[in-house]
Amino acid sequence: MAIGTGRVGFFTDTSICIGCKACEVACKEWNALAADGLSFTGMSYDNTLGLGADTWRHVAFVEQRRPLGRQEPGLGDQDFRWLMASDVCKHCTHAACLDVCPTGSLFRTEYGTVVVQDDVCNGCGYCVPACPFGVIGKRERDGAGPGGGTAAKCTMCYDRLGAGQEPACAKTCPTDSIQFGDLDELRERAERRLEQVRRAGVTSARLYGHDPGDGVGGAGAFFLLLDEPEVYGLPPDPVVTTRDLPSMWRHAGVAALALLAGAALAFWTSPRPSPPPAALLPTQRTSAGLLLPEIPPVRRAARAAVAALRGRRATGWSVVSPWRRRSS
Repeated sequence: MAIGTGRVGFFTDTSICIGCKACEVACKEWNALAADGLSFTGMSYDNTLGLGADTWRHVAFVEQRRPLGRQEPGLGDQDFRWLMASDVCKHCTHAACLDVCPTGSLFRTEYGTVVVQDDVCNGCGYCVPACPFGVIGKRERDGAGPGGGTAAKCTMCYDRLGAGQEPACAKTCPTDSIQFGDLDELRERAERRLEQVRRAGVTSARLYGHDPGDGVGGAGAFFLLLDEPEVYGLPPDPVVTTRDLPSMWRHAGVAALALLAGAALAFWTSPRPSPPPAALLPTQRTSAGLLLPEIPPVRRAARAAVAALRGRRATGWSVVSPWRRRSS
């Protein structure tokens, strides 16, 4: 397929997801990710539980005791529906992981996606708590191979995009639940699909992550959900975690300037130390009977030595150091 010059993304229509996990397998095969094992987690047929450093696609299985629109579950008197959705990194417009990365390992590509560079990542892990969706994981160093200790997440198959191919998960999806293409076009397609699903009787259907005015500036991977976001393990109102950083730095700068100004003002307005009054100094009486401040002994001795030296010079005497040996 031809990849345009605009921003690309994913539109995941969960109403036609069948939970086959083909997207999970294709993602792991193409990106050479470690297997998650075959042990079920207790969440229906879910064996991956969530996204992480080695799980870039996660299919959730949600069982509910209620009908899906006008469908007949075929279970007699029991109402039942099974919600399935393939979760992935959202490639946010305002990505907090980009803001906190100290090495530039995370960068935004020419396609508008966010990618981690393994060879630049220093393993600090700042991006892990910064993500409001809990997408990014950090590999353990022991036994993790060359990528040990680094962060990892979906790249939207950056290498395939450069070759004009769509991501492996979208290519593999048998029902077109995962759709890839120009982001603006996908948003228009999602609006039309939402109207169709609601006309079919699923009034709880909604779009998630498609609005550029939300807390992350709109996601590059958005979803059509059939219930509340919390049902699928998604935050109801995600906000970029670094939203308040600029104002925090401004407030810190203002506080520092105020502290500096206060210190300077205190220095310039503080009273200067003045010499003690003469009444508090030791006094001595002169021959004329006047009381004058007493001269300290050290200073008095120094003055006497200077006066003696001047007297010797006036009478032509030479001052010879007692330590200097006289010449014979």
